[in-house]
Amino acid sequence: MAGAAQYLRELWPDELDDVVFEVAGLPHGAADRTFERWHVDPVRRRIVLYRLPIERLARQHESRQAGDAEWLHRAAVEGYVFRAVGDLLGKDPWDLAPDRYRDH
Repeated sequence: MAGAAQYLRELWPDELDDVVFEVAGLPHGAADRTFERWHVDPVRRRIVLYRLPIERLARQHESRQAGDAEWLHRAAVEGYVFRAVGDLLGKDPWDLAPDRYRDH
């Protein structure tokens, strides 16, 4: 998660300079079965990524896929970081780093 956050900071230095990234286990008060994967606080310039829901969902997805499990796991986790930053900046996550996963 930290690597993806740093990568996006380098691409969007002005927009993400003062943003605080945090990792928490679970969202507070998560009593139902639909867990947030992240929370964005635009006023405090803060993104909280929830490790347990992200890890569990990444594992479920990976178990149904063939191929390089480590890459699939990293891509799934990075995807949540990109979505959270996209929410904060009001941008589509794919527009944040359009060349990130393209073959050259």
